[in-house]
Amino acid sequence: MHTFRILIVEDDEQVSSFLHERLTRAGNDVRTAASGKAGLDLLETTIFDAALIDIHLPDMLGIELLASARQRDAGMDIVIMTGYPEVDTAVQALRLGAYDYLVKPLDWVSLQHLVNRIIERRYLRQEVTSLRSRLATAPHVGEMTGSSARMQRIKDMIARVAPTGAAVLIEGESGTGKELVATSIHKLSDRNKGPFVPINCAAIPAELIESELFGHQKGAFSGAISDSRGLFRSAEGGTVFLDELGELALQMQPKLLRVLQEKEVRPVGSTQVYPIDVRVIAATNQNLLAAVQSGKFRQDLYFRLNVVRIEPPPLREIREDIPALVMHFIRKLNREFGRNIRSVAPDAIAALTAYDFPGNVRELENIIERTFALGAMDEIQLADLPTLVLEQKSSTPQAQNNNKAKAPSGFGTTAIDRQN
Repeated sequence: MHTFRILIVEDDEQVSSFLHERLTRAGNDVRTAASGKAGLDLLETTIFDAALIDIHLPDMLGIELLASARQRDAGMDIVIMTGYPEVDTAVQALRLGAYDYLVKPLDWVSLQHLVNRIIERRYLRQEVTSLRSRLATAPHVGEMTGSSARMQRIKDMIARVAPTGAAVLIEGESGTGKELVATSIHKLSDRNKGPFVPINCAAIPAELIESELFGHQKGAFSGAISDSRGLFRSAEGGTVFLDELGELALQMQPKLLRVLQEKEVRPVGSTQVYPIDVRVIAATNQNLLAAVQSGKFRQDLYFRLNVVRIEPPPLREIREDIPALVMHFIRKLNREFGRNIRSVAPDAIAALTAYDFPGNVRELENIIERTFALGAMDEIQLADLPTLVLEQKSSTPQAQNNNKAKAPSGFGTTAIDRQN
């Protein structure tokens, strides 16, 4: 069992000190903040099991902090404290996900019982999560992590388009979470009981892709030793996710268009057609409109798939979401590695936030996983991120000057400046 970590957000120094002393003496790891912003700053880099939040803070209402905290960590249990009890406020707090609502002056015995109940509940939830992980089932529908304005718009669009059944085109750089967007749409749709079938169009040889997608009849070609339903028919009642759509061969595009228009497939070598009921979501890291204009992608197929377009932003354009993503991956990897990393050092989170992440969210997850694999414990330090340490050193003015000084003779200053 790890030490229970509690956040106290209280501007009354006497109350804060009392809670800190009593809860620490009871064996908890306690952190305090005197304002809502200070509390949010701590939540950016630290995983807490529970929080005690005063309803009236100098810079915001405790209700506002509750909503923001729940957005950052839906698994944290939050207790609202107030010296002026109001039924409407209590109801609002509970609706926003508060675990309980306490009235000052606080009774230590009652508070201790409450904390013990939260601890027991927390460990029971961890057991359930661990069991589900062993059974390879997701505990709940995955949510997109991030609270930036752009990510909020993405989440809103997913929520609006999911129930409609419309075709969706997801365009974005590699590693931006396009498949996560697709699975979120599927899970929020009325097709969520049906299969979700991802298809990487770039990974299937051109001569086999029609058979893979639409099936084939026994003997249709060399190696076709039995009938095949194909991936589209296997997704009946669910969703087909066409990843790397921009890599689909030009000669295959009219066949896909016909399937989308007619809602039926004809296996290779067969004269029989089969009706299908699938939703199609496509994704690409290319600019498909530019591909249409250059003749590499059919315009009619582009418009058939581009009913709703979603563009997950590259990570360098939503740097404010990096701390939340880091904490999300730490929670996930804690479960996978059986570890209990609880926080990230300020200089480490600063280095992560400053990095451009050419590989986007996928690269960020790999960096955090590397720290686990190399033995990081309790807190991730800057020294656990050697790639970013080297990046920082190479980006300093001194390092840039050294690089110029080491340039081979024969290169002009202008060429070196362009490289740097």
